[in-house]
Amino acid sequence: MTISAIVARVVGFLRAGYPEGVPSTDFVPLLALLQRQLSDDEVRQVAAQLIADGQLPVSVTDIEVAITKAIDTMPSQHDVQRVSDRLRAGGWTVTEHL
Repeated sequence: MTISAIVARVVGFLRAGYPEGVPSTDFVPLLALLQRQLSDDEVRQVAAQLIADGQLPVSVTDIEVAITKAIDTMPSQHDVQRVSDRLRAGGWTVTEHL
């Protein structure tokens, strides 16, 4: 699915739910729901970059920094966990914040 198709679906969903426009009280919670999430490919790329960098064991802070560099925004805990799970599944050690 292309980005424009995804955006069109999201806009259609919002228009169906808010035919008169989004009320100001719903704007912030709605944006929170639409937060950027890493794609599966981006999770693989971030994990591969951390391994290639050779800073082992990898810390949660390292993962957060790598995600921020990859998508130019603060990572969600969900994305940090996804990268951490991927690394652990490959046999790499992930430590808590240093």
